[in-house]
Amino acid sequence: MMKKCFTLALALAASSALATTPAPLNLKYQTGTIPLLNGTATLQTGTGLRYLNADGARQVIVDGWGNPEGAASDVLGMIVPAGTNPMTQAGWGVVITESRDGHVSDSDAAKINYDQLLKDMQRGVQDENTEREQAGYPTLDLIGWADQPHYDAATHKMYWAKELSFDHDDAHTLNYAVRVLGRDNVLELNAVAGMTQLPQIKRDMAAVLSQVTFNPGSRYEDFNGSTDKVATYGIAGLVGVVAAKKLGLLALLPLLLKKGWIVLVAAFAALRRLFGGRRAEA
Repeated sequence: MMKKCFTLALALAASSALATTPAPLNLKYQTGTIPLLNGTATLQTGTGLRYLNADGARQVIVDGWGNPEGAASDVLGMIVPAGTNPMTQAGWGVVITESRDGHVSDSDAAKINYDQLLKDMQRGVQDENTEREQAGYPTLDLIGWADQPHYDAATHKMYWAKELSFDHDDAHTLNYAVRVLGRDNVLELNAVAGMTQLPQIKRDMAAVLSQVTFNPGSRYEDFNGSTDKVATYGIAGLVGVVAAKKLGLLALLPLLLKKGWIVLVAAFAALRRLFGGRRAEA
């Protein structure tokens, strides 16, 4: 089975208690030139960004935000805007993960009908809500694109944002995703916040887009078709497919959206129906 290609991670400390009393974490931020993915990619923080390694990211996600250890098992690090405390209501961070499904071809990028893809995704999400309720999870509504998917063919970077609602809650959740395509892997950058933070998230994620790159030898254009693994999906799958991680698909659903805690990342299991035939066998 295809490994994860769509790991939504989380970024907003939504509780008023956290907003007034941040957890006493010993976070060691790094700035400057930061190697990522075992040196195959690089983050240049500039003056606007800071970096937390995997241990620092785990502290925020687990010790600070109260999520289980497994929530940070695949997290490689976190990018936090300068001057932002991720433990406050207005604070957020970009969680870094990686997909090693192989080289993702962008040959379908110009042909995708994102309006139709959204409708298919919404229908799939609704089909799965009965199963979610039976398993004790909140129902999920995919309201729409908060930011229309866009693929930059020159830099091989993809971004999109979804507006989500859990149990028909009026406080909608923003999921902002960036994917940087490499030679045989994909760098995944994800942030989740409230919809009211869209202008700020969009601005800061633009900075992240410009300051994260693959290094020579690991770039998209360095792909070698005779030796490198090829993913079983393209750009449409990158946006729409949710693969089962180590846990079952239901285990990828978010923690309950309730006051005082943060939403851990959701996955749209229903999209198995849309792209399941494209997945590699285990």
